[in-house]
Amino acid sequence: RNRAIGVLELFVKKAPIARFLHYYSSFLAIEKKKKNNLRESTFNPDPVLTEKLNTLFKDMKCQYEAKQLDGFMLYLYSLLLMVLNLPQYVLKPLLLSLHKEPLLWPAWLDLADLIRDRAMLKKLILPEHWMKKFFLAYSYSEMQLHDEALRIYCQMEDFGFEKCNYILSQLALAYHNKRDVVNAISSFNTLRKIDPYRLDNLDTLSNLLFVREERVELAVLAHQAVKIDKFRVETCCIVGNYYSLRGEHQKAVISFQRALKLKPTYLAAWTLMGHEYMEMKNTHAAIRSYRQAIDLDRSDYRAWYGLGQTYEIIKMPNYCLYYYKQAHALRPNDSRMLVALGETYEKLGHVQEALKCFYKARGVGDIEGLALLRLARLYEQSDDEEKAREAYTDYTRENAYVPADNKIDICFAYRFLARYHLKYNNLDLANDYAQRCLSYEETKEEGKSLLRSIVYQRACMEAFIEDETEGDEESSGAERSDDDSRSLTPVMEPTTDGTDVDENAYQTDQDL
Repeated sequence: RNRAIGVLELFVKKAPIARFLHYYSSFLAIEKKKKNNLRESTFNPDPVLTEKLNTLFKDMKCQYEAKQLDGFMLYLYSLLLMVLNLPQYVLKPLLLSLHKEPLLWPAWLDLADLIRDRAMLKKLILPEHWMKKFFLAYSYSEMQLHDEALRIYCQMEDFGFEKCNYILSQLALAYHNKRDVVNAISSFNTLRKIDPYRLDNLDTLSNLLFVREERVELAVLAHQAVKIDKFRVETCCIVGNYYSLRGEHQKAVISFQRALKLKPTYLAAWTLMGHEYMEMKNTHAAIRSYRQAIDLDRSDYRAWYGLGQTYEIIKMPNYCLYYYKQAHALRPNDSRMLVALGETYEKLGHVQEALKCFYKARGVGDIEGLALLRLARLYEQSDDEEKAREAYTDYTRENAYVPADNKIDICFAYRFLARYHLKYNNLDLANDYAQRCLSYEETKEEGKSLLRSIVYQRACMEAFIEDETEGDEESSGAERSDDDSRSLTPVMEPTTDGTDVDENAYQTDQDL
């Protein structure tokens, strides 16, 4: 870069591209020396480098105020403002740069980093160019508006970009962010067939394979990535995920550390390394990793969620609540964040807030199938038997075909329902749920006890019904005999001689 600075200095005033390359080389040279100093553990900033950076900034500021900067120089000026921690002044030169050079994709990416919400995006006056579509789709993805991003990417495929690898990779990432794992993996595999030597974004594919526990596919991916480029950060991440899936967490940490040596700002490695430290029960190292990830990108919900889990493990629910709230703000429709929030509220004794979180988690999809169970348990603990019955019934209906060795919680739902229906004399339903309890070791003995209680209660009910029936029959027979004795009375008619004469038959009241 220093050689480039020297050569280009002769042509600064002759060609705009030479001027940009001269200034950009000077900027990169300063930044490289700063990073080298950090690697050497020189924490105090070098005053010489700071002075060079300020001199470069003052020079460009004068040209900016004189409106002498072209699109590329405006972009470089915005980079200087960011490095000097002046983000409030970055937006204007960045927009001017894009209006002059709408194909300058790095400027679009930096602009996306400045956007806080959808309202701010709508206020921006952007150049009417087809690159605007790329920018909008990318911005929507960053704001977790994945449906809008997918819609734009699909439109762009129809407009002639169907063979664009970037579009296909962004589609895969959007599916991943929506947790549509099948379509995400399918898109990544299609991309690998089109461009087998491409490593960009394959770290995300390794995350998907890790979640699905597809060890063979992840091993193949790791082997291919190492053959293509062993020292790419994506390769280190893929290898780290492979070791993690095998349970070799120390080797996974080493792989993620290697990625961070290559690229200290590699966000995924910090977050994944935090997960590995959690598996190793090293909570302090996990907290450091997650905090580093948040310092790099405060919109990384995984790091906030990881911090919440860490503080949950060390039993600090108030800290845990704060971090889960941050994760939920970034992913408002992710049921995992809502369930975590609800569980934390429950631990803090805020029952109504916990119920609201579980209800919403149920409404937005309940990815892990936990919200309904948490609702049922909370109702059970609150002695709201009727609502607990409804929740447990729905839970057992939805999880009836889940293998018993993977679903221990369902046996406790069966136990509650058996007890409930026995209490209210619904003996057929009670018997059905008690029989299901026998399939689980945790509730087998209690299931037998419940069945004995059901048999006893059913016998008692049958005896009571029989006694009632016999009593009704005896009373009805007595009533009939009394009626007959009263109605069949002899009637004697007087004769002319004053004596009573039998009329050869008894006459009833009806005959009279």
